[in-house]
Amino acid sequence: MKLLINIILILLFFNKLVAENHLQFFLDAAFKNNLELNAERKNQQSIKENINISRSEFLPSVSFSGSQTSSESTSKTNQSGAKLSDSNLDSETTTISVDQKIFQGFKGYNSLKKSELEFKQADHKLKQTEQQTILDTTSAYFDFIFKTKNEKFNLSNVFLFERQVESDSARLQKGEITLTDLAQSESSLAGANADLIKAKTELLSSKTNFERITKEKVLNANSFDEQVDVNLPKTLQEAINTAKLSNSGLLIAKLDYQISEKELNIEKARLSPSASINYSKSENKDFSSTIDQLDQENVKATVTWPIVKGGENISSIKKSSLNKQRALLLAEDAENKVVTNTTNVWSKYQSSQSVLRAIEAQLKAAEIANEGITLEYDSGNTRTTLEVIQSTSLLLDARISFAKAERDYIISKFELAFQIGTLSLNSISS
Repeated sequence: MKLLINIILILLFFNKLVAENHLQFFLDAAFKNNLELNAERKNQQSIKENINISRSEFLPSVSFSGSQTSSESTSKTNQSGAKLSDSNLDSETTTISVDQKIFQGFKGYNSLKKSELEFKQADHKLKQTEQQTILDTTSAYFDFIFKTKNEKFNLSNVFLFERQVESDSARLQKGEITLTDLAQSESSLAGANADLIKAKTELLSSKTNFERITKEKVLNANSFDEQVDVNLPKTLQEAINTAKLSNSGLLIAKLDYQISEKELNIEKARLSPSASINYSKSENKDFSSTIDQLDQENVKATVTWPIVKGGENISSIKKSSLNKQRALLLAEDAENKVVTNTTNVWSKYQSSQSVLRAIEAQLKAAEIANEGITLEYDSGNTRTTLEVIQSTSLLLDARISFAKAERDYIISKFELAFQIGTLSLNSISS
């Protein structure tokens, strides 16, 4: 039984380690901890309350009031000039009032529709921020992996040149090479050390940025899983059609236009007549010196029609009309930009895929060439120290370029998904 428990604990610990080395784990952490994303969630909840505020315009409002008055009358005389006794009066009044708006020229209706559109827009802004968080996390994740590989390659390059310097020192003593050959190796070693320092600095910067985005502390990216994919369209036209339907920026711009229409209707409604009804009931105690208690009920209907307000309403309508025209132009421009940007991102995605294949072939050729040249040099063949150094440098460049191309390719896929508006946690697979 104890053995079974230990096995289960080991499996759980292993599964946890595997999960923590996967992109999905860091995306979940970013979704939970990202401050900008959490702020956008609060903004959505805040805007949602505007719907309830707008609905309240259609409901009656009830108010309750009470007052107490104390008065003292002194130095009273009658018509013949005879002095009357002083008097005190303490009165209490309690009133309940109910107001109901009957008609406002459709101002309340348009305000409600505007609030619903604003909430829909806030929802799209939240989704846009979620997609940006996924893109930022993914970019930082694979950049961290690339910078880790870059440091590893440069460190390996330093070790190679250290062995090269040791080997050349021994061969110089045997008279197999000249002092110039040794100086070339030592110069290459110094350059490799400088590149390693630069790689370490870039790795630290990438690690810091990754932890800032995910709010998770990590030691290194050596065990990070690189097998990640995202759902994408098959053709450029399919990508453009999807972007027109799902791009968050375009949907937000279209909602801006619809909101401006409702704002114009609201301003027009201010010129329309409005009607309301009021019912109130009050109880008065010690109403006067002759009346001990008085109950009153009042019903009042009010109709208001604004005629002239110094041109304010007309100017407000003109302003809202111009804002509507502006929103329409911006929505049309946003659609044009979506088509252009989708085409550009699609081209980048296709280009990065071709570059990756080309550099992969370059890397294989560089590995074969370096292996052959190194063997020929070690066997005392005609190969020179300069040829070995050049071959090693080409191999290092090819390895770094291939790792960078891998990073750029996977990020270009996520950038395309972000551009067309389909990037989500559910669209990512491993």
